[in-house]
This record gives sequence, structure tokens and C-alpha cells, in this order.
Amino acid sequence: MLGPSDLTVYLSGEIHTDWRDQIIAACETVGLRLDFTGPVTDHGASDDCGAAILGEEENPFWRDHKGAKINAIRTTVLMEQADVVVVRFGEKYKQWNAAFDAGYAAALGTPLIVMHPPEHTHALKEINGAAQATCETPEQVAQILTYVQTGRLSGR
Repeated sequence: MLGPSDLTVYLSGEIHTDWRDQIIAACETVGLRLDFTGPVTDHGASDDCGAAILGEEENPFWRDHKGAKINAIRTTVLMEQADVVVVRFGEKYKQWNAAFDAGYAAALGTPLIVMHPPEHTHALKEINGAAQATCETPEQVAQILTYVQTGRLSGR
């Protein structure tokens, strides 16, 4: 059985809802002490970091490229340190970064939990196939993490 703070969980995916906070709160409610990491969720900071740090670019491609490279440093370091990666695909936006992170976790051999609404099942079938678990709610993610860390099922 794993002990407290034995797992680092990287939370990747859409940034427009509070799903990360829901997972963290649910894990805290059952007494799990996990380390949670993830990408920068301030959309403006994530988009602007390259230009703000390295200088503005006239061409939007190079502006985005600078930011992507700096964000990739964070993503690479934190995903390689993670014991589990959770990737959330939301209802509204095309989440290319989430798909990339799911593939990266699979390539690293890091256990992957994918969370998405049922209407995305067909579109995400290959990503679901690479995941160790696929679910729909933050509560289910917390239950999976509880079982992984403690060997206990919720409510038993």
C-alpha cells in the first residue's frame, strides 16, 4: 500500500471549468495527500510568456512558437515527474494540448486517466485505448486515485 504523498498527479486539459479544484477537493475530503501539478491555467500568461520573457514577435507563428517552447519546459519536467496523468477533455473547445499530453503520457509509460463527456467517446477512442482508466466525472477520478493510493473502495 502506498503512503501519504507517494503520488504526484499531473492534471492536464481544458482550463475553462473548475474540474481540477473538484478533484483536489474530493481527494482531500477522503484524506489523500497527493501532490498535484499541471500546466499554467492562466490562458493569457500561457499565451504571452514567450513574448513577455523573450521579446515580442511581428509574426504570430513565432510569437506562439516562443510561448509553446517555454510552456513545453514546464510540461516536460512536470509530466516526467508525475506518477499518474489525468487528462480532461471538455465539452466545448478543441483541446489539442490535452491530446498531445495524453500521447506524451502514453509514450512515457505513465498511467493515464482520461475524463470526458460521453459524446466524445468515439472521437477519443484511440486515446481511451491508451488510458488505464476512462471516466466522466472528477469524483470518479478521485475514486480511482483513492483506490490506487489506499487499495480501498469509496464507501467501504
